[in-house]
Amino acid sequence: MTNLLTYEVTDGIAVLTVDSPPVNALGYDVRKSIVDGFEKASADVDINAIVLICKGRTFFAGADIREFGTEPKFPILPEVIATIESSPKLTIAALHGTPLGGGLETALACHYRVALATTRVGLPEVKLGLLPGAGGTQKLPRLTGIPSALEIITSGRQIKSGEALKLGIIDKVCIGDDLSGEAIAFAKELVYQNAARTLVSERNEKTAEHQGQAEIYDAFRAKNSKRFRGFKSVENIIKAIQASADLPYKQGLKRERELFSQLLESRDATAQRHVFFAERETGKIPDIPKTTPVRPINNVGIIGAGTMGGGIAMNFLNAQIPVILLEKKQEALDHGISVIRQNYQRSVKGGRMSEEALEACMKLITPSLDYADLSSVDLVIEAVFETMDIKKTVFSTLDTVVKKGCILASNTSYLDINEIAESTSRPQDVIGLHFFSPANIMNLLEVVRGEKSDPEVVNTGMRLAKKIMKTPVLSRVGWGFIANRVMKVRSYQTDNLILQGINPETIDKVIYDYGFAMGPIAVKDLVGLDVIGRDSGERTVESVLVSMERLGQKKNGGYYDYDKNRQRVLSPIAMEVIKDIAQEKGIEPVPADEGEILARLLYPVINEGAKVLDEGIALRSSDIDIACIKGYNWPVYQGGPMFWANTIGLKKVLGKLQEFEQRFGEAFTPSPYLVRLVEEGKEF
Repeated sequence: MTNLLTYEVTDGIAVLTVDSPPVNALGYDVRKSIVDGFEKASADVDINAIVLICKGRTFFAGADIREFGTEPKFPILPEVIATIESSPKLTIAALHGTPLGGGLETALACHYRVALATTRVGLPEVKLGLLPGAGGTQKLPRLTGIPSALEIITSGRQIKSGEALKLGIIDKVCIGDDLSGEAIAFAKELVYQNAARTLVSERNEKTAEHQGQAEIYDAFRAKNSKRFRGFKSVENIIKAIQASADLPYKQGLKRERELFSQLLESRDATAQRHVFFAERETGKIPDIPKTTPVRPINNVGIIGAGTMGGGIAMNFLNAQIPVILLEKKQEALDHGISVIRQNYQRSVKGGRMSEEALEACMKLITPSLDYADLSSVDLVIEAVFETMDIKKTVFSTLDTVVKKGCILASNTSYLDINEIAESTSRPQDVIGLHFFSPANIMNLLEVVRGEKSDPEVVNTGMRLAKKIMKTPVLSRVGWGFIANRVMKVRSYQTDNLILQGINPETIDKVIYDYGFAMGPIAVKDLVGLDVIGRDSGERTVESVLVSMERLGQKKNGGYYDYDKNRQRVLSPIAMEVIKDIAQEKGIEPVPADEGEILARLLYPVINEGAKVLDEGIALRSSDIDIACIKGYNWPVYQGGPMFWANTIGLKKVLGKLQEFEQRFGEAFTPSPYLVRLVEEGKEF
């Protein structure tokens, strides 16, 4: 036995306690410890039952991510599970924390499961482009039934202990916090009652009723087609769960392994694993150690109660952090607070929030028309109009009001944080906190580090993002920072393609087929052409359509016309405007197939990402991937633009950019950094 497992016996109950910080991941040493412990207990004639429990934060939280992509070391997890299931003793898993993936599969190998009330269980492998590969798709349906298993495994969600008890995943929820004591008492009770030692794998009463009913799976696919689009792992999960009903357990297990193997080295799974690790890397800043202090943020001031300000406020209210919401006029303030309440009421109506929680959040808002009310806050975020003069006036005013050590943050999307900081006497306390719209929903938070931003302030911003359930990506100062800058070039090329005679529907189809939820022209109509084109001083397609009161979905249609169900058809009016603008500008039609359309739209994003790296605005290429995924819904199974570029081959990307440069000009001129990578045979 290794030193990770403690073996103790209490009244004929063997207690196997694993302690492998931080999360008892199922690495080789842990797996070996479990096998050794079960073999010892199983061979002891004086042992009546075995309790498997973990110390620390959680029962086994899943696989050891350090082993991803390495040669497997035996015993592998299926062998560990086989050892547990072959034990002649009564077995009980004692759960706490987050037994996920392989952790839950290990627990399902035992006869019974007991859990603390705070426990959450789940099978989240779908988020890595995989499926549970150690019996999860065969055992969970035997406990919950097919419909529940389909929802749980394809979503990868975590299930609270109360729900897990109702579903049959666990057998007992502890009344108190003494998990070990209650698990031992439960084991003694089971032994005394001569309780059944039926393994989950031997149960089929909940799967037999759906045997041969293919229509269940077809209906589930149809219901969730939009959500599942492009994810190969989901389809394999559905097939594996179907096998749990249609095949005997051992054959179903074999089918699960076949379907798992199909996914393991697929590009989808590789991309999703990249995203998994990349998201965890965003918080690592080379020149800011983990020991860097974090300033306490106990209350927040937000300037501007409009769409952005209200959305930003909701993030802090959700985290139970009080907010002072400041506006210039009472009418604007009242409207902003009303919109916040309406947003919460939609959550209540959808069953995602209780009325009590709504009122608790609303009580945390203090409305204000006076800057002096911000004198004691720990952080102020301005969300005013995107004009440098206005923002500098706000910051110079704050400089005279807020306390020493208060962090001053701008929600600017494009403007220079350094210039904003110079309007104060404390540029070291100024950073950018760039939320994406709608701020209460979108997951990305770009933390913008100015030239004089104190490392303590930057570290606070990065940590605060996680507290309010955002993914932080650090950016240096530069126009558009990371996500907006690299994705803006797609917008430029969209406009060029339209004027060169490429059908807008074709453009939208190409981007949709790649994996985005909507094409770029459909997005323009959704956001509003008056918003898209408001900064343009020239005569454009958008400006002409807006002058005709065609604002998109919200009024009279835009590039598309819409029926009462929001179904769209290409507008003859828009097509005539496109033709007129192209003639005015002397732009001739340029044919392009779907492959070229995709390259012209997305290769410039890769190229701009290379420039962002070369300029030191982004720390890592993977940070650009996360910014695009979280800020612009770049399809996860493509891994983000920089990862995608590696899968294509940078030499091919460079060659195409050079071709486009010759045909269409300097907008496609390759980044010197991209050229160097190709010359050196490297990747992002």
